Amino acid sequence: MKLPDFYLSDLQVYFADRPQELCLYEQLFHAMDAAFPECRVKVQKSQISFYNRHLFAAASIPVRRKKDWPEHCLLVTFGLGARLEDPRIAVAVEPYPNRWTHHVVVSAPEQIDSQLMSWLKEAWNFSQQK
Repeated sequence: MKLPDFYLSDLQVYFADRPQELCLYEQLFHAMDAAFPECRVKVQKSQISFYNRHLFAAASIPVRRKKDWPEHCLLVTFGLGARLEDPRIAVAVEPYPNRWTHHVVVSAPEQIDSQLMSWLKEAWNFSQQK
């Protein structure tokens, strides 16, 4: 995976005082690196973004959380051309016609599984078609 020069220090700032979320992110990063070795990563103020030619996924610490979400979790976000109907999808919105943004709450390493990775692969393919 292509990492920017200050990736590790930016990651430490992003996850300051959030070690459990950092552990979840590291699990996600390793899965993403194995599945998408050619993608680029960028740590931003509000999220960590994953790109091919375009943004296709992101991970973030929830700022506005629903009351039933776990205290320690990551929000994994990805875009698709159609809405996914699955209990794991916490929120789905259509910001543009035929572009659905999906959010999945991840609170344990085992939730970074083949199902989540298949959705991220679909998001990778969808973003390549733009």
